[in-house]
Amino acid sequence: MLKELYTAALGMLPQQTRLEMTANNLANANTVGFKRSGIFEQSLIEARENLLNVRGDAETEDLPISQYVDFRPGALLKTGNPLDLALDGADTFFVVLAQDGSEHLTRAGHFTLNDQGMVITPDGMMLLSTNGPIRIELPQQGDNTNGDTTARQIQISPQGELQLNGQFVAQLRVVQVRNPQTLERSSSTCFQPTDDTDIRELDVATLRVQQGYLEASNVNVVSELVSMIQLQRMFELGQKVIQTNDGTLERSIDIGRFTS
Repeated sequence: MLKELYTAALGMLPQQTRLEMTANNLANANTVGFKRSGIFEQSLIEARENLLNVRGDAETEDLPISQYVDFRPGALLKTGNPLDLALDGADTFFVVLAQDGSEHLTRAGHFTLNDQGMVITPDGMMLLSTNGPIRIELPQQGDNTNGDTTARQIQISPQGELQLNGQFVAQLRVVQVRNPQTLERSSSTCFQPTDDTDIRELDVATLRVQQGYLEASNVNVVSELVSMIQLQRMFELGQKVIQTNDGTLERSIDIGRFTS
């Protein structure tokens, strides 16, 4: 009877993980450059098989659940904003610099100018060129703190060359990751390489940057909603099994007390 309780409880843990993951995917369905998370179905199958062999303190062991990030590209959205950028392919990334000095990779190409003329993400990370953070000279006159006027004068070629009024400013730094599954998510739209990541500077000749476009989230809302409904039903079924076995166990204890 205890085994049935352990089996039901452990069976709910992968479902809870999937439920939380699905909820996060849905929450980021409209987040530019977001990559959905998933769980390898084979890992869930192995987990269910292992639950049939519960021994001793097996309920305290980690379940063999394996998550992954789906790096398939999202649809391109035309915005016309000169600092909205999208990349071709699924294995190329912009490089941004956080305030703590760490570098991150992202597909979210929504950039703006701050009042120092730095090209930044909505989180304040600086877009990197091949020579470091990109800084654009802002007009001296007027109160143009958001840099909108200057941004409209920016041209970015498909090869990632940034120009202001026809004058070269910087070459965007774009990298290629041969094994993106080794990346670790550092925020909703940013990743950091690990020791196993095969990361290479992308040659300008093969670079394809699309100015005035953004890459949308690759979350399929309908698919995620269907998955959430199924997971909720399975989770509720597990709860009912636990409640039933708990009631049976309680009655057995009462009978044991009565007969002793």
